[in-house]
This record gives sequence, structure tokens and C-alpha cells, in this order.
Amino acid sequence: MAWLSEFINRYKKMIIVLFVAASAVGVVLFFCTPVNYNMMDYLPDKANSTQALKIMQEEFDQPLPNLNVMIEDVSLAEALDYKDKIKAADHVKEVLWLDDTIDLDIPIEVQDTDTVETYYKDGNALYMVSVEDGEERAAIASIRKAVGDKCKVSGSAADQASSQELAVNEAMKAIILILPVTILILILVTESWIEPFFYLLNIGTPVLISLGTNIFMGEISFVTLAAAPVLQIAVSLDYAVFLSHSFTGYKGKGLKPAEAMKYALSSSISSIGASMLTTLFGFVALLFMQFRIGADMGISLVKGILISFLCVMVFFPALLLQGNNLIEKTRHKPFIPDFSNIGKGIEKIRIPITVLLFVIMIPAFLAQSHNQYFYGSSEKTEEGSAAWDIEQEFGTANSSVLMVPKGESNKETLLCDELKNIDHVTAVTSYATMVSNKIPDVYLDKSVVDQFYSDNYARIIISADCAYEGKDSFSMVEDIKSTAQKYYPDAYYLCGQSANMYDIKEFSQQDNKVVTLITVICIYLVLLIMTKNWFTPLLLILTIECSIWLNMCIPYFVGDKLSYLGYLIVSTVQMGATIDYAILLTNTYNRNRIDMDKKSAVRKTLGDVFGSLLISAATLCLSGFCLNWASSNTVVKVLGGLIGRGAILAICMVMLLLPVFLMIADRIIPHTYIFGHAKKRKELLKNEK
Repeated sequence: MAWLSEFINRYKKMIIVLFVAASAVGVVLFFCTPVNYNMMDYLPDKANSTQALKIMQEEFDQPLPNLNVMIEDVSLAEALDYKDKIKAADHVKEVLWLDDTIDLDIPIEVQDTDTVETYYKDGNALYMVSVEDGEERAAIASIRKAVGDKCKVSGSAADQASSQELAVNEAMKAIILILPVTILILILVTESWIEPFFYLLNIGTPVLISLGTNIFMGEISFVTLAAAPVLQIAVSLDYAVFLSHSFTGYKGKGLKPAEAMKYALSSSISSIGASMLTTLFGFVALLFMQFRIGADMGISLVKGILISFLCVMVFFPALLLQGNNLIEKTRHKPFIPDFSNIGKGIEKIRIPITVLLFVIMIPAFLAQSHNQYFYGSSEKTEEGSAAWDIEQEFGTANSSVLMVPKGESNKETLLCDELKNIDHVTAVTSYATMVSNKIPDVYLDKSVVDQFYSDNYARIIISADCAYEGKDSFSMVEDIKSTAQKYYPDAYYLCGQSANMYDIKEFSQQDNKVVTLITVICIYLVLLIMTKNWFTPLLLILTIECSIWLNMCIPYFVGDKLSYLGYLIVSTVQMGATIDYAILLTNTYNRNRIDMDKKSAVRKTLGDVFGSLLISAATLCLSGFCLNWASSNTVVKVLGGLIGRGAILAICMVMLLLPVFLMIADRIIPHTYIFGHAKKRKELLKNEK
């Protein structure tokens, strides 16, 4: 690394200018990067609901309603007038109301009550509106302008509009929350008043560059926007701490700054590289998710970690060298206490804690596998919200569209009759039910026929009274599919919110096994190369897996539902980001074990590493909780909470459980090296005999 050190020392000012300029460009590009708020867009192309939506857009002019608009205290005449105003609003494609299903020239009192009260009840009118994808926020603003503030909105378009409004603000809020926390941690870690600001420059620069380079992805998801910058800050802080401590240590030996940096880069590259690679491969596993929102986040995080690594190895050394005089002039006494004796305290409680952990680990493993999940952006309607008010008045409105091959009207009629008998289905609307399969479509107005028939498909609209997702809606989707399969084997397509949620559930559950397996295999291979031992990595991975089981079992015991997307991402992130703790403790133990018996080695190791682990875990923990506190989106909120709690549990497992594993396996480990044996360890074992 001598050549790199010389290059940095010679061109340090130019390096600083280039990286600061790159971060400024990153800010500009970030505001030019589109953000996608629709989770359905990340379903794989082979999903039935994705294919159905594509076919419906190609075959039919009438889109599927994605927005409910309720206007209170209106007469029928006023309701019709409001319908025209909503239809004229910007980005509104279609509005469906009572007059589209019944003849209003006939008094509504003598017409079907269920049909009437689907759209008009107690003087309140409910409209089914279709708005343009990507323009949800603008469409709702235009509707409010047209009809006034008395309208209330709900549905997937309203959810996306809310996400559009809050995503950028909440991402910035999370970063603003974490900044003072990070500064406080850095003040405690460093021994100079000015050095924390160099850390902040080193942390912030790669985040801004990474956000800017997202433009080359075309667009990013709102989950990536909210979580990736905070996670990048949390997991990359260690790299700068490793290098800075090494640099300070060599300066303390009397070396000049340039010489000290040369040795610091050489000595810390292995630790920083190992930490980077384990984190990197944890994020790489997200790229293999079929539900592409994981890949979206994985690409952003992998890119971010690589940029952070580059900044630590080039930009941060330039900052430290350029600002060395300021650092020396602003030295202060260390604030972090000496943790060298903490090993004795942990040693005293080690046995009862170990027994307790082994007792709870099996139920924790079983419990985390029986969690209840939600798959969309929220598990339930918030009480007091506009969506809650609409549900209280009109009940849950859930529409799906089933498309089957055109040309067999008798079969279509039989299918519709069976669909009406499915639980939670309240209405089935098709040509066969609204007109009659006995009346040829050539005798009807084209506008009527086009609602139900295209050149190739018949469209059947299914209304239900269940939520978009959950046991009832998923059971309904399965029943609809099995019924359609009976009449049109493998030739039907179902789209709608419930169908989308069902596909997200199916693909997410498949992704779980693949992502977990890839994460473990990749990290095991990295650890195998690092340790040159095939057995030790198993202990490290098992330790972190135990912390993941404990993290995921808590929602089961307290009765909370989990976002499945949050669970899937956190399982990967927690392994990739916290395996570093286990690596640091194991490496330190192996060094101490050469000259000590295993109990003394464990005691000293715990004292040696506790300070470093505490800083790293505190940063990740607080970053997660800041994400949780800052976000109103349920997926991001759950993601942040799991990350924060996972960091606490990971350090507990590493400090309490891993030493026990190492002591139990103490005589096995020396015999499991694959590239030569640890001679001193083997000699020590012989002496102990």
C-alpha cells in the first residue's frame, strides 16, 4: 500500500476537491432521479397479476379503479355534478358511480339496495376513480381543487400519493436525526474536537455520491430512498474508525504523518476489506430476489458500500493528512472508559446467561417461523383516517378484474354464477350478468360492449367486501383462480390489489429461502478465505443467526404483524452488517489464545473488543431506530425497528454466546485449518495435556 499512501500524500488537496465536487454532482443527480412508489411494479413479469394488468391495458380502454373518493352530504343531482367535476380533474382517466350501474330515472328506493348503497348511502356519494400511474399526488390535488375539501380519498392511489409526499422529507428527517447521534458517537470515539467533522465528511460524501449514481438505475423505490442512505452511514462508519485508530497509533510511535498513514493503510486494509466484503455479500443476496424491490435496494447498497470503501481508502486519508495539524491542536482526553475489566464481569454471569440462551433459543427459532405477516405498505387502516371514515360508511371496497378468452358465452355465464358464491364476493359484473349471453353484442352500443369484450378477452369485474390482503382476501383469490382454472385451464388472468398482494406473498416466500441460503453461503466463503478454517465460520454464522431468531420471535410473542419485505431485508442486512462483530471477537481471541489458557483469553478478549463493538452496534442501532421514528410508512418503520433491535441482540450474542462456542470448540478449531495449522495453538494444546 506504499504506492497508494505516496499518491494520496502528493495529491491530497486534489483528491479532496474531486470527492467534494463528486458529492455536489451527486446532490444534483439525486433530485433528477425518479422515485417509484408502487410496490406492484416490482413484481416479476411472470406473475399472473402482472401479465393480467398488461393484457388489460392492451385490450381494454377502461382501467381498474385505484382511488375511492367520498363526498359527504350531497343529493343525487349534486352527486352527478361532482362526478363530472372529478372526471374533468387533471390525470383522472375514468370515474364510475351509481349512474353507471342503474338507471337513475327510476327511483332508487325501488332498486336493488345493495347496488345503490355501494355508491350512495345516507347522503354520501362514493366514486370509483382511475388515475394515471405516477401522477397520483397531482391527481388527488386536482380533485380536491375541483370539489373542495369536503372529499375524502382512499385506495392504492391515495397510499402512493401519501408516500410521494412524505418519502423525500422522511429520508431527510431520518438523516437529520442520525447526524447528532453520529456526532456524539464520534466525539466519544475520537480524541480531537475537529476529527469528528472529518468523519462526517467521509461518511456524507459517499452517501451523496451513491444517491446521485442511482440515476443510472433509471429509478429507485421509495423503500430504497428511505433506508439505503441510513444503512450506508451505519455500516460504513467502522471502516473510518479502523483507519483513524491505526493512523493515530502509528503517530503515537513517533512516525511522521505520511509514514504513519502508509503503515495505517497497510495494517488496516485486511480488517476494512473483510468488514466490507461480509457486508457487501450480505447485500448481494438481495439481488437474487424475484420481487425486484429487493434487487433495487441491493444494487443501491452494494454500490454504496463500494463507494464508502473507496472514500475510506482514498478520501479519508487525504482529509487526515491535510488536517493533521488541526487534529493535533484540538486534542482532548478520551471520553470512553477503559473496558478492560468488563470481561471479568461477563465471566461471572456467563454460565447462567448461556443456560438461559440455550433454553430460549429453540422456542425463539420455532416462534420466528410462525410470525404473521402483511405484504403491502400497511397492515391495517388507521383509525380516524380518511380511509377509515370511508370504510365505516361504505364498508371495504375491493375490486378485481378476471379476464378469460372471448367466444364461449355459456361457459362465461356458468363461471360468473360460481364466482358469485365465493365468500366475500358481493357482486360479479360481466356481459353475461349485465346484459345476457342470449343477446348478441352486435345489437348493442359499442360503448357498452367495450366495457366487457375486447377482440380476444371477456372482462369480469368482481367486487368484494374484504381487505386488500389477509387470510380472507388470499382465500378469495385462490377460490377465484381455482374456479377460473376449472373453466379456462391456464388461460385466465386476474388483476387487482388482492391479486397483487397474493403474488407478492407467493414470490416473497420463495425469495426467503433463496436469499437466506445465498447470504449464508457467500458470507461463509468470505470467512473461510479470511480464517483459512472451515469450522470457525460456522460458529460465527450460528451466533448471528441466533440473534436474528431472537429478533424475529419478539413480534410473535407480543402479537404484532411483520412486514414480510422488512423481515426479508433485515434477515440479510443483520447478517451482513453484524457478522463483523463476531469476526473481531474471534480474531482477537485467537491472538490472545496463543499465550493464554482459554478462560484468560476469553476474559481479555471481551475487554479488548467491547468498546469497539459498542460503538459499532450503537451506530447501527440508533440508525435503525431513527429510521423507525422518522417514517410514517409501515414497511420502512418496521424495517428500521428490526435493524435497531437486531444490532442490540447481535452484540449481546457476540459478547455472551460466541465466547462459549469458542471455548467449547477450543480443541477442535486447531485441527480444522485448510491451509496449514496454527502451530502455536497445537503446541499449547500439547502443553495443557
